[in-house]
Amino acid sequence: MPADTNPYGGVFGGWLMSQMALGAGALASRVGQGKAVVVSATDFAFPGAMAVGDELSVYCEVAATGTTSLTIVAEGIARERNGEATIRVCSGTFKFVLLDEDNRPRPVGEEALRAHGQ
Repeated sequence: MPADTNPYGGVFGGWLMSQMALGAGALASRVGQGKAVVVSATDFAFPGAMAVGDELSVYCEVAATGTTSLTIVAEGIARERNGEATIRVCSGTFKFVLLDEDNRPRPVGEEALRAHGQ
């Protein structure tokens, strides 16, 4: 939307980062089977420009697991509004810690480790 643009009329990088964080968080909660909170976000890149009205798809993958954490790589692909052309517009890495009912770190379950080849 126009409210999500930078002064030059392109889609604001912060908006793209938030969309990647939402996608990564959804994957972290699903894989971790519960509450997961982001503790770091790194390695952001914006190799392409996204125009207002383009469609954004965010793809995420678990890159690593720790004792209580999941590292998730995310990338955003924009598709032009009135066509099929796509371009990679953003990427980044997010680390999530899994939390228990008392908001204390909890171990990553064995099922999650097996499902992601760890």
